[in-house]
Amino acid sequence: MNLTPREIVEELDKYIIGQARAKRAVAIALRNRYRRSRLPKELREEITPKNIIMKGPTGVGKTEIARRLAKLVGAPFIKIEATKYTEVGYVGRDVESMIRDLVEVAVRMVKDEKTHEIESKVKPTVDTKLLDAICDTRRANDIAVDRTEVAKDYSNGKLENEVVEVIVVDSPKPMVSVGGPEINIGSIFDGMLPQRHKKRKMSVARAREVLMSEECDKLIDKDNVFAEAIRRTEEEGIIFIDEIDKIIGKSGGSNNQDVSREGVQRDILPIVEGSTVATKYGNVKTDFILFIASGAFHVSNIEDMIPELQGRFPIRVDLDNLTKDDFKRILSEPKNSVTLQYASILKVDNIDLQFTDDALDEIAEMAATENETSENIGARRLHTIMEILLEDISFNASGDHPMLEVKIDRTYVQTAFKESKKKFDLKKYIL
Repeated sequence: MNLTPREIVEELDKYIIGQARAKRAVAIALRNRYRRSRLPKELREEITPKNIIMKGPTGVGKTEIARRLAKLVGAPFIKIEATKYTEVGYVGRDVESMIRDLVEVAVRMVKDEKTHEIESKVKPTVDTKLLDAICDTRRANDIAVDRTEVAKDYSNGKLENEVVEVIVVDSPKPMVSVGGPEINIGSIFDGMLPQRHKKRKMSVARAREVLMSEECDKLIDKDNVFAEAIRRTEEEGIIFIDEIDKIIGKSGGSNNQDVSREGVQRDILPIVEGSTVATKYGNVKTDFILFIASGAFHVSNIEDMIPELQGRFPIRVDLDNLTKDDFKRILSEPKNSVTLQYASILKVDNIDLQFTDDALDEIAEMAATENETSENIGARRLHTIMEILLEDISFNASGDHPMLEVKIDRTYVQTAFKESKKKFDLKKYIL
């Protein structure tokens, strides 16, 4: 997608409040990818992404910025926790598995696109199979069948929840890990043995999805899908490494655990620096994958990372703590604002939630105060407050009544948190 950095920031502003410096940094990094793609091949091979490391407390938007960025351009994206990886020689996940996970995401993306393109071609075949399954299931249950009437009800969507028995491909066993790379048990003999089928009972709606996927698989060229997935992984992939500060030893100290953490850093280094990782779809070069790392860095500093790894993250961004004004904006301004989420959920049970401006002020002030007086968890504090605030409404809403308008104002908020307010007031007297 050809977006200018300013347009990228404008799109991110629709979902994330504040953090202008972080948004500018990722917008420039994304635009530089487009600029690189327009260069001659010889020069393009020399230009690598400038990886970014974000420093800031939890809940201020680090992960959301990276996730929205990837979604904006349709790039393969994964978020991984640095703490789940172990040094080579220890039992656990090896760092190369992050690349294999990214390829899986890319394969699924490309496959979904190809499926969408040919859905119209396979729909008649799927509809015929479903009609046969509905008729056969009814006959098996001694129900009279008129195929014309069944076809009419099916086309009108009246049979979506009817349970039918269909013959589907027996899926391979899921991936397992035995102290190292994942092994797909079902794919070890893939291609050597004929496909196995089995009967399954499911709703018509679910059966349509399964049969559609099977029919599309027959028409999709898997080699082209895998090749395109590897290309996208190498040229467009984004890996977000969260909690990177947790694999860094404490400043000024060292122990055996710190040595192990340093080993994980050393293992991550060649991946970020540029290497070739073997996957079941082919070899993947990591030279041009964009890496975005983040951490709170409470007990360690970015400078405590091994120097080689520091050098692979040349762009460093400090994210700001959220203020009362930020909390109020988060409650109402983003497309997926917190108040919109709760109002939409409760509307299912005929509750029309309305938040007044003074209520938002009160909630924002409570979130800011709670983050100052206890652990700072950023915008996640709003969800804690909203859950307590709306607990009675959520519990009593049943949907068995007409649409009710419920207004949440400052008085309602203060009443709901009367005991909490007392707790806040008493803290200033405790030495």
